Amino acid sequence: MLLPMTVAEVRRTYLEFFKKRGHVLLPSAPVVPENDSTTLFTSSGMQPLVPYLLGQVHLEGNRLVNSQKSVRTGDIDDIGDNRHLTFFEMLGNWSLGDYFKKEQLPWLFEFLTSKEEGLGLDPRKLYVTVFAGDEELAISKDTEAIAIWKNLFGEKGIEAHDVLIGSEERGYQVGMQGGRIFAYDAGKNWWSRSGVPSAMPAGEPGGPDSEVFYDFGTPHNPDFGLECHPNCDCGRFVEICNSVFMEYRKKENGSFEQLAQRNVDFGGGLERLTVTTLGSDDVFLADTLQTTILEIELLTEKKYSDNEDQQSFRIVADHIRAATFIIADDVLPSNTDAGYILRRLIRRAIRHLDKLGVDSNTLANLGNKVIDAYKDTYHDLEQKRVQIDSILTTEEQKFRKTLSQGIREFEKLSKRGPISGHDAFILFTSYGFPIEITEELAKERNLSVDHQAFAKEMEEHQTKSRTASEGRFKGGLADHSEITVRYHTSHHLLLAALRQILGDIVHQRGSNITQDRVRLDFSFDRKLTSEELAQVEQLVNEKIVEALPVFATSMSKIEAEKLGAEHEFGVKYGDQVTVYSMGPKNATQEDPKFSESFSLEFCGGPHVSNTSELATDAKRFKISKEESVAAGIRRIKAVLE
Repeated sequence: MLLPMTVAEVRRTYLEFFKKRGHVLLPSAPVVPENDSTTLFTSSGMQPLVPYLLGQVHLEGNRLVNSQKSVRTGDIDDIGDNRHLTFFEMLGNWSLGDYFKKEQLPWLFEFLTSKEEGLGLDPRKLYVTVFAGDEELAISKDTEAIAIWKNLFGEKGIEAHDVLIGSEERGYQVGMQGGRIFAYDAGKNWWSRSGVPSAMPAGEPGGPDSEVFYDFGTPHNPDFGLECHPNCDCGRFVEICNSVFMEYRKKENGSFEQLAQRNVDFGGGLERLTVTTLGSDDVFLADTLQTTILEIELLTEKKYSDNEDQQSFRIVADHIRAATFIIADDVLPSNTDAGYILRRLIRRAIRHLDKLGVDSNTLANLGNKVIDAYKDTYHDLEQKRVQIDSILTTEEQKFRKTLSQGIREFEKLSKRGPISGHDAFILFTSYGFPIEITEELAKERNLSVDHQAFAKEMEEHQTKSRTASEGRFKGGLADHSEITVRYHTSHHLLLAALRQILGDIVHQRGSNITQDRVRLDFSFDRKLTSEELAQVEQLVNEKIVEALPVFATSMSKIEAEKLGAEHEFGVKYGDQVTVYSMGPKNATQEDPKFSESFSLEFCGGPHVSNTSELATDAKRFKISKEESVAAGIRRIKAVLE
């Protein structure tokens, strides 16, 4: 018998399970990565840990665990089915050169099946996949994982035959073959950030993985293929978690070598695991989403269980949750980058509320339901409730003014036949219609949309309008380029100067650092005067000229807080932290003289060793812009020139 659990119960059970096995709990990173221009959102728990998977020493040790807030936007079109989500939490545990397969797989199996310490799932419902190997790359079949799984199932009295599937396409031909352990090719059971081995650049790590599927017993639908197998999309099997064994690095000649440090990177979707304990494959039955869905039922007097309206219920619940968390990371709706994704999510939610019969401002109310569901875990949501409410209200009011006009314009265009890319682009620029709305309207009328032509016009449009991301470079601070490191140090000096000139009311609310400038968002309730800006700029330059030494010191979080070290709003830190101090002139690594420092911040680095390095080539710090980005939040952009 299953043990129905809430999202909070599954999260807590998982984290406690691995903490008992020597893992240190890490706080979730923000959904919008700091100082990383390679991606708009954090999409997995391992993303912030890449430097440590490559060998950098993590201050918290080599056994880590967390629940990471994640956003994936590649599946926006799929939202509306029973398993895809834009925002979700990814449970993760990592071994950084410590344990490997013989520890990870038994622990995972115990967590999934134990009624005392885990989820209490029926092991007879579990099926697993492993890597079939690649002869061309001289990477062998994962026989070690197969042997471990055979033993684990055997201990439960379950015979576990291993069968070769190879490609997903072959799976539809050969089917289950009486197996419980299935070997797939790299298309399904190899993991790297770039995908299959052939797509990986030189130097990138990767490795085989082993996925766990839950069998819901749904009869096979031959529309998806002749035979069923674990990776079949008919609905019988749902992947609930995946263990990646990162043990290879791609060489310049295209071959692979063993990593000096073998790692484990586990990921399990919190919502999927939660509803599995309910005996359901519908992620929208998770209690954190049901809170919003029940509110929509009250507003519409319709039922989520009604198949005719279910897709709209799901899209609204998913998109408003994602939008709430993205706004909490200080993203504003716009037509570029993360702001563009946010706007698409909000406007698609409004369109589906409209389909459900809700034609008045509602999003802020639903956003509050999301905050209520998560505020005990993610305290920054409560702290930013007013900001989230204001942005959702403003964006909904703005779009509702053009929604009906846009639909009328679409009706005119649709009478001519298929929707051209240019027509779709005009619907976006003139009426605010994200491409998803245009495509949904077209689908309802059996019309096609030239998505490729739209994407081309949209790319040209964004290139012209993009300002915030102009000049970004791949890797952000992770590449440690000299100019970016100098800008990172100037960021600390700028924040310290603002606090000295404007007062302790100033705290960091966000940042972005490129090769060309530093951007700092901070709490302050009014526009800075020209005199204040001049004072801040002068003070930063004075500290550069003073040639203050810069030191990194590892200490407990409690000690750092007692020292008054600044830290980023809403970010959770572990028990051990790194603090960067700048000044005084006579400070040393052995005696940093924290009480006399000009700047003292929680930070992972890197930084210059002395502030005088910012004056290389006679450069000076100069504020180029000061503006408002939200209620009570100001933004400064500055350069070294």
